[in-house]
Amino acid sequence: MTDHPVIEASGLGVRYGRRRGWALRDCSFRLPAHRVCALVGPNGAGKSTLLALAAGLLRPTEGTVDAPPREETAYVGQDKPLYPQLTVDETLRMGRELNPGRWDAKCAARIVEEGGFHGGARIRSLSGGQRTRVALALALGKRPGLLLLDEPMADLDPLARHRLMGLLMADAADNGTSVVMSSHILTELEGACDHLLLVDGGRIRLSGPVDDVVAAHHLLTGPAAAANDLAPHTVVESRTTGRQLTALARLHGPVDTGTWQTAHPSLEELLLAHLRSPEAPALAIGPVAAEAVGA
Repeated sequence: MTDHPVIEASGLGVRYGRRRGWALRDCSFRLPAHRVCALVGPNGAGKSTLLALAAGLLRPTEGTVDAPPREETAYVGQDKPLYPQLTVDETLRMGRELNPGRWDAKCAARIVEEGGFHGGARIRSLSGGQRTRVALALALGKRPGLLLLDEPMADLDPLARHRLMGLLMADAADNGTSVVMSSHILTELEGACDHLLLVDGGRIRLSGPVDDVVAAHHLLTGPAAAANDLAPHTVVESRTTGRQLTALARLHGPVDTGTWQTAHPSLEELLLAHLRSPEAPALAIGPVAAEAVGA
């Protein structure tokens, strides 16, 4: 793998008029190439805006974002726009003609065939999950260097989602594709992604390799009376149950192991704690632009 960034943002911001305000503000990060990146955040956090910027579909109000050109990028939006009057076969033929020299017909056909529907079916007759398969077939058939997915599998049943996720991950590994995937299904991301961007309130809250971000945090369990012991550390979230306190923290030195039990959180525990604590200091691990914050 190389640390050369496939996407690099510096002071990036987008404003949708005075009433709606800033969708993103002062975002800086670098995403190394050949990673599978989980883009996580609550509704309205700016995830879709960030993907549209990376796809070249939107211009920033301020700052810059550098990403591959459109011919090397595939983007699957939440609405998965397809021509309803075309058949599945006609849609794939359109993908081939729009991407001469890059089109992988076998890959696209395999994704559609595994859905169990006929190539002569018109797009308008397909279910939401079937349209998702066609959209992903178009995206992967293009053989992109960068694949951007905005909640790509929200309308699939769990089994279909599991199978398509496996196909996506295998394809990315075989072809060195860089993937940025937005999803609300945190457990789905944990085994699939090796890089993390957490967006909340239009800003980057966490960024870096998943293993490094998780390793930077500890789950601490101990007596509530010893809460002051955590003052030297960055406490993301703390909860008290009776006389026991549980905290997610970034340690800046040792803790008394006689007082505190320590463990590393799962990715889901980490993300939920940060989402519940929007005022917690940001963390950026790895090379970032000067505007990014580490704590």
